[in-house]
Amino acid sequence: MKFLMLALLLLPVTSSLFGQTQPKKDSAEQTLIQMELDWSEADVKKDAVALNRILADDWMGIDFQGAIMTKKDVMRDLHSDATATESTEVKEMKVRIFGNTALVSGTEVEKSQYQGKDSSGAYIWTDFFVLRDGRWQAVSSQSTKLAQAPRLFAKTFFVPSTMSTHR
Repeated sequence: MKFLMLALLLLPVTSSLFGQTQPKKDSAEQTLIQMELDWSEADVKKDAVALNRILADDWMGIDFQGAIMTKKDVMRDLHSDATATESTEVKEMKVRIFGNTALVSGTEVEKSQYQGKDSSGAYIWTDFFVLRDGRWQAVSSQSTKLAQAPRLFAKTFFVPSTMSTHR
């Protein structure tokens, strides 16, 4: 009987503890999805403040042509004619969280120019994030241009065509 009473007394505590685990993961997933959408919007609007917040100082990326870029390169090229993204449609994203590290993979179709040439098309990308000092920051990215946008994940996220993600 004492065991039953103890179990009944501990039930709300264990439910509360286990119930908090999932919302934290969901909250992190939602935060990372929003960061990706903010990143897309920042590319279209050429928003240096947003990009500076999202990209870690040690961020590096590999673009669809295989070129390596740093945060400094992105910030330098932001207001030049080197890149121009008119619109994008993020088709889908999948977030995978491993403690203080997360991977976000997605697909998109965009209308853009890169180094003065049309770069419009379908892309697949992966961004790596690290939780530093209580906030997520992108530390590495890779993008590949595709012949057409594949369907990879169960969840699909549609955003207005005024947003962009060009990595």
